[in-house]
Amino acid sequence: MKKTWLPLLLLPLLVSATIFSAQAPSDTAQGFAGINIGAGLAVGLAAIGAGVAVGMAAAAGIGVLTERRDMFGTVLIFVAIGEGIAVYGILFAVLMLFGKF
Repeated sequence: MKKTWLPLLLLPLLVSATIFSAQAPSDTAQGFAGINIGAGLAVGLAAIGAGVAVGMAAAAGIGVLTERRDMFGTVLIFVAIGEGIAVYGILFAVLMLFGKF
């Protein structure tokens, strides 16, 4: 294994140790600081997934549209389905931040 990959392999371990060792006061605005991290991860990872999905669907859709112009509506639906992933991420983040539990 190359020495350049060693810091990349140790980075998640160091970050997780830092996150788990941090103590949040019990009187924070949300009651638990981990909810804020979870909401951020929900939006960020959903946006990355939506970007990948839309990129693949749009690339394939352009290939289809060069041969069959009548498939525009179907291609548009497939691209919109990929965007729905980001909407779900935002929805989960809002539920985490403002939900009563």
